[in-house]
Amino acid sequence: MTKAYAAQSADTDLEPFSFTRRDLRADDVAIDILYCGVCHSDLHHARNHAGYTLYPTVPGHEIVGRVTAVGSEVSKFQPGDMVGVGCYVDSCQKCKPCHAGEEPYCVEYATPTYGFMDRHDGMPSYGGYSENIIVSDKFTVRIPEGMDAKSAAPLLCAGITTYSPLRHWKVGPGHKVAVVGLGGLGHMGLKFAKAMGAEVTLFTRSPDKEQEARRLGADHVVLSTDEAQMAAAANSFDYILDTVPNAHDVNPYVATLAWNGTLILLGLLGAIDPPLHNVPLMMGRKSVASSNVGGIAETQEMLDFCAANGITCDVEMIDIQDINAAYERMEKGDVHYRFVIDNASLRKS
Repeated sequence: MTKAYAAQSADTDLEPFSFTRRDLRADDVAIDILYCGVCHSDLHHARNHAGYTLYPTVPGHEIVGRVTAVGSEVSKFQPGDMVGVGCYVDSCQKCKPCHAGEEPYCVEYATPTYGFMDRHDGMPSYGGYSENIIVSDKFTVRIPEGMDAKSAAPLLCAGITTYSPLRHWKVGPGHKVAVVGLGGLGHMGLKFAKAMGAEVTLFTRSPDKEQEARRLGADHVVLSTDEAQMAAAANSFDYILDTVPNAHDVNPYVATLAWNGTLILLGLLGAIDPPLHNVPLMMGRKSVASSNVGGIAETQEMLDFCAANGITCDVEMIDIQDINAAYERMEKGDVHYRFVIDNASLRKS
């Protein structure tokens, strides 16, 4: 039996839970989970904010661990390897996005790491708030040698979520990039944009975050509640990564886009509220877009980029027994910048 923590309903705390992982398939990798990041999506799912959670649910899709066994057809991993698992564990493997290595955009929908049904046996997928996981080798990535495993875990969601759009829009030297929000996604956006050679600005509502933002790579900080500062930033940015996870007014940020600029929504799940005004978009040929996490090949590229540039996620370690308090703190924005579970704590359960 595998020990885990699960939500049994939308209005109860996560609690100890045991289940049986599937037997190893020919293309599978068995992983002993060492660390699992805590994503805002975990909280949304556990509390059924989208209305489709299947209970019991074991969250967690920022997984780092060691391979303990491999299937008969697996050649690129072996026991002892340090590996990672991100937001998806399967896809149809036959559609155009899958053939392009963009599995999260699978037209038959990629299988999330938790909270869905395995497309082969119909069993529920359980995530990384657990002792171990079994995943296809196609959805397993290698953690670069020497990378801190604890800090690597959130790269598998927060990291690739910000890296992928920057790569897609070919951000580099000469570009001006702004990041809205300084949380798990936002602090990674600053690090990546700076490492790619862009001039980087943070939008924040908190005046006391300037020093921290500059430590993370920001060249400039704009207080979004200051009308004068926002006016001075008009028509400035080629790209804006908006990482705020709840409904907010994006129109002031559109005004700071340069001609042909793009605002990329990464944190918001749901409708834009208040509505988006079209005239500023039209007059500047500006765009509002969004992006999913990157595919498996791009996730490996991101990890290698991090290793080459000394980039990791700033994390706060917790035991699994503290997960409910961590959710409460996460709702208040009280985390610096990502909680990571030490999965050895499951042995205390």
